[in-house]
Amino acid sequence: MSTKNVKVSVKNLYKIFGDQPEQMMKLVDQGMSKAELLETHGHVLGLNNINVDMNEGEITVIMGLSGSGKSTLIRHLNRLIEPTAGEVLLDGQDILKFDATDMQDLRRKRMSMVFQKFALFPHRTVSDNAALAMDVRGEPEAEQKAEAEKWLARLGLEGFGDSYPHQLSGGMQQRVGIARALCAHSDVMLLDEAFSALDPIIRSQMQDLLLELQRELHKTIIFITHDLDEALKLADHLVILNDGYVVQQGEPQSIILNPTDPYIEQFVADINRARVLRARSIMKVLPDQTRSDAISVDADANLESIIASVQGDTSKNFVVLDNQHPIGVFDMHDIMLAMVPQSAAP
Repeated sequence: MSTKNVKVSVKNLYKIFGDQPEQMMKLVDQGMSKAELLETHGHVLGLNNINVDMNEGEITVIMGLSGSGKSTLIRHLNRLIEPTAGEVLLDGQDILKFDATDMQDLRRKRMSMVFQKFALFPHRTVSDNAALAMDVRGEPEAEQKAEAEKWLARLGLEGFGDSYPHQLSGGMQQRVGIARALCAHSDVMLLDEAFSALDPIIRSQMQDLLLELQRELHKTIIFITHDLDEALKLADHLVILNDGYVVQQGEPQSIILNPTDPYIEQFVADINRARVLRARSIMKVLPDQTRSDAISVDADANLESIIASVQGDTSKNFVVLDNQHPIGVFDMHDIMLAMVPQSAAP
């Protein structure tokens, strides 16, 4: 069984906004709350003891409502914001100890970022915007153009290289932002609310495109969103923030089925569980012998499609397949149980 390698690790990370963050850390260590710190000392506790491991080749989604600290957190990963305390490790190296040269190298080669507002240069062509990282590194113009054209075509923008950003729609501009990140050839991609400004249909298409690219490229992606449906669609590992601290993290299906906090319970209460939950999430241990009438279903099939396939017949039993190999079983009773939201674990 393969083991997962941690690519980015955040350890005991704190961020306090204000004039005297170091002095305020002592009060936070003594248990002062975010509300009390703001009321009595005029400082904001932006991040409170964050600990998250982000695995190589996976999509880690960090989500929360406005003010939860998610955008503050992602900006610590490339030190656009400096922490008050803690560590940010990339391949085991603490980037908080990097000097200016090391940080320049990190931002040019090892970690790219896609912003919500596109952040394209209006005076540069689409092709030049896509090749920005290569241009900054001083790579030959012919290589820049070839690489830009390659990724623009891959993202459905073939023939638009000589256009300018203002000539493109919002969805097209965001594709240029993703092309720019891919041209950088960085192992880690940071996407901060990258699709939230797009129309719903375009947003869904961009999510599908990102998943398609990920199956091909296996990047380490850290994706910020406030939208639970988007998070559940994209995440291998889901981290939910509230008021600057991690409320719960783990595999998305597990969080839905096993909330550990009333906040999470409320957060997932209104989702379409049948559409989100997968066969693999509700299956039981594979018995020595499966029933001869068991219906084979793919491990990633959602419960909605399974219910529809048997027209709601409650007598049916299922065997779960992963690459055509049986890995578990369940029945319609297990589906019904999964449809009922669980109370947060005490």
